[in-house]
This record gives sequence, C-alpha cells and structure tokens, in this order.
Amino acid sequence: MRSSHMPFTWLSLGLAVLLLSVNLMLPQRAPAVEQIADQVRFTQWLNDFREEALAAGISESTLHHAFADLKPLPHILESDRNQPEVKRTLDEYLENTINSARISKGRELLRENWRLLAETSKTFPVQSRFLIALWGIETDFGRNQGEVSIIQALATLAFDARRSSYFRSELLSALQIIDRQIVPAGQMKGSWAGAMGQVQFMPSVFLQNARDFDKDGQIDIRQSKADALASAANYLRGLGWVSGWTWGREVKVPADFDPALNGLDLKLRIADWQKLGVRQVDGDALPKAAIRASLIRPDGPAGRSFLVYDNYRKLLSWNRSHKFAIAVGLLADQIGKP
Repeated sequence: MRSSHMPFTWLSLGLAVLLLSVNLMLPQRAPAVEQIADQVRFTQWLNDFREEALAAGISESTLHHAFADLKPLPHILESDRNQPEVKRTLDEYLENTINSARISKGRELLRENWRLLAETSKTFPVQSRFLIALWGIETDFGRNQGEVSIIQALATLAFDARRSSYFRSELLSALQIIDRQIVPAGQMKGSWAGAMGQVQFMPSVFLQNARDFDKDGQIDIRQSKADALASAANYLRGLGWVSGWTWGREVKVPADFDPALNGLDLKLRIADWQKLGVRQVDGDALPKAAIRASLIRPDGPAGRSFLVYDNYRKLLSWNRSHKFAIAVGLLADQIGKP
C-alpha cells in the first residue's frame, strides 16, 4: 500500500517545486519582458516616424546613420520627470545655480571677452551681463554641455506620450541639422532633453537663430564661444528683448497682500504697485520708472516676491520656468556689479 502512494507524493512535491520556481522567476523576468515589449513598440514608432521624416525631405542616408541601433533610454525619462525646476523650491534651486565661484567667474569672463561682447551687443542689442549669466546657468560657461546623443534623447522623449508632439518636432529639426551638414551626426551631443552647445539650444532654436559669428565658415555653438554668445543674443533679440531695461527685481509685499494680484496676466505701472504697498527688499520705495510690471511668487504667498518686466518674459521663452528666469536675472545682476 505504501508504495502505491509514493508516485502521487513525489508528483505533488514536484509540482510544488515547479510552481515555486515559476513564481520566483516571474518578478525577475517581468522587467525583461517589458523591455522587449517597449523595444517592439519603439521600433514600430520609429518606422512610422521614418516615413514622416522622408516626407519632410530628410535623406535615406541621414536616417540610416542617425537611427542605427537606436533604442529608448530609460534614464532620459527619469530625468524628464525629476527636473530641478519642478522638484526644488526657489531657494534650493538658486543655491545650486548661483554661488560666489560662478559670480566671480562670470565677472572674469565679462572682462576677458569685452571686445567680443561689445561687438555682439552692437549687432544684437542685448546686455552682455545677461549673455554671460545664461552661459553660466546653462552649462557653467561651457563646461557641462552634455554628452548624450541628441538623436537618441529626442527619439526617447518623442516616443514617450507625455510631450510627444513637441519632441517629435525637435527630432525632425535635429535631423535637418544633420541632413544640411551644419553639424555632423557624431557631434550632435548635448543634454538629456536634446539641447546642445554652450547655450543649450534646442534643434528648432538652433536652425532659426544660430550664427557663424567668428566667420570661420561653420556654425559651432559647442566649441566657439563667439558663435554661442552671438547666437544667444540673436535669439533674445528675435524674442523682442529691450536692451534699455533690466529683467525685474525682488520686492517685499504687505502681509495682507491680495493673492489675486499675483501672476503674469496682470501688468501694472510701478507707481500702482507702490500704492499697493509693494517695496524694495530693504523697504525703500520702488524706482520711479515708466514701465509696467507683474508680480510673481514662485513658491506661493510664503515665498519670495518679484516684480518682473517684459524682458523677464523673454527669459521664460528660453526656458518656461520661473526659477530658471529668476536665476538668470539675479546672476546677471551680480555679474554686472562693479
């Protein structure tokens, strides 16, 4: 009798072990399976995009080289969802972007490059201190331009559903840069977001605004500071930058200040803000300037307050983050001090 039950005992034990093994293996295999599924979806998406690019005039040769072994990069999406402009408070952001070393370096570069900056400002009327500040905030004066493949970064972000339309357009612009032989494909390196060069231009901005300012026959905003700074000035000029005005200033507001007055939608004369109790940070009256301004409080009523002018809006066109625009403005103020 005992021997007749043995096969069932071993069979049950064997099934239990097999099921346990499968259960243990499934969590480990799931990411790999998901990666394969993502690659299949990405390949299909890329084939569809290839047809769009061909219809837009991009050559087969450019697409062949640009898309060789192309895969989505998970760390690109992680960076997109954890941008410091979103995750950090204003003070945390400023602590990371403005420090004494960067201010000193900015002042040094302002002095060293005065001839280039004077020529640049004469051609594209933008105050030199803002060009130096943008240079510093974007890439620490060219030191941190990024080494990510622009094509791979943009393809990853265009494949992702969050901002697919925008990055799809930028990917097409990047391919146009390569196809027109403005920048070789191997040199299309930059940030995780697809921005490139010392002033971090997106490809569409590069096509419209980049200039060969050093007259060497090549537009090179990665190696040539003349091309980079002049291109930045050209971009700001095209946005409507007014060289006779600054960006804004930090201010103090009354404790009972009406929050409905916050935001870029409202523009009042400086004198009107004065009547509403807004003052300079040290408590002095606001300057008597014939200009309209908006009040912004990036961290809400408990945070810092700023009166900002139209030039501030141009900085937002560069990067749609109040923290970025404020950082550029404050750094420009520090660099411009004697």
